[in-house]
Amino acid sequence: MTPGAAVPSYRRNTARSRLWPAVMAVGAALLTAAFVTPSGGASSPDDPSAAAGAGIRGSLVAGYDFEHPDPADAGRERDVGPSGTSLSLVNGGAAMRVRDDADPRRGHVLQTRQVSPDAAGNDDWKAGVYEPDGAASLHAFNGARQATVMGWFRTTGQNPSPDSSTADPSDLYNAIGLAGVLTGDSNGHDVRALLELIDVDGELRLVALGRRLDGSESQTFAADGDWRTHLPDGKWVHLAATFDFDTGDMALYRNGRALSGSYVRDDDPWALAGEPEPDLASPTDPRGLKIGGSFPQNTREANPCNCRMDDLLFLDRAATPGQVRAEYRRTGGRPAS
Repeated sequence: MTPGAAVPSYRRNTARSRLWPAVMAVGAALLTAAFVTPSGGASSPDDPSAAAGAGIRGSLVAGYDFEHPDPADAGRERDVGPSGTSLSLVNGGAAMRVRDDADPRRGHVLQTRQVSPDAAGNDDWKAGVYEPDGAASLHAFNGARQATVMGWFRTTGQNPSPDSSTADPSDLYNAIGLAGVLTGDSNGHDVRALLELIDVDGELRLVALGRRLDGSESQTFAADGDWRTHLPDGKWVHLAATFDFDTGDMALYRNGRALSGSYVRDDDPWALAGEPEPDLASPTDPRGLKIGGSFPQNTREANPCNCRMDDLLFLDRAATPGQVRAEYRRTGGRPAS
């Protein structure tokens, strides 16, 4: 929870101390070899210990550094985490794995984009996993108590994109898709844990959006300030969203630092009040992951992101402020950023 955020009455305060500055100081002690250093080289799917820093390694479920194409299909990216969940590079295939010109240290990164803004369709470049019966490799999110979504993002074009499903060329999508874990009953859009830019009361905001129970209500924690301040055009930014399905706490981070913000709802959308305890996510395997837009099964276009992404991590615990800061530093962030 961000200091100063309004606290809905149903929520407990057990996680308040997570954001104290003193906790953030432990980040320096957790630094390990980075994905992105001139001399480091890529992490290996055969060595999960290289995929994440020491502080979060035990909670890593899936990770993608876009240096590991599937030898049998370059349109798929191998998981550098322990789950072995291969990522589909939808519509663009291997061409979505590009070398970044803004920061050559990054090596290969993922390019997502809208392809045909003037025509309704499903040709947008996005990435993800979709299993109608649930992705067994993502079982760690089945009945999870917490979650984290984090990674590096850089905008590379118009955001939000024109809404290709309407006849009015001035209509824009009301969200910009970043990365999230789907629910166990998702149609490719509904999420259990999501980092995204979404319209909140008529204003696009950087948000953490969580849904504890499949088919139920979501809660949103929206960062204060203009989204362009948090994700300025053309600049690499490290973003993280954490979720605690038991306490109701969510938090957002930019370049390793907690962002102030507020909860969109002040009721109990996660149904936390009363027994049983602890409160956990639905006991279902998520149907997959979505990255750079919704519907990874490629049935339609929604909320495409004209972006580049790198070092995406999905954890089954809420990373502490110090762990987020350490991961930001480990994967290429600078102390003064």
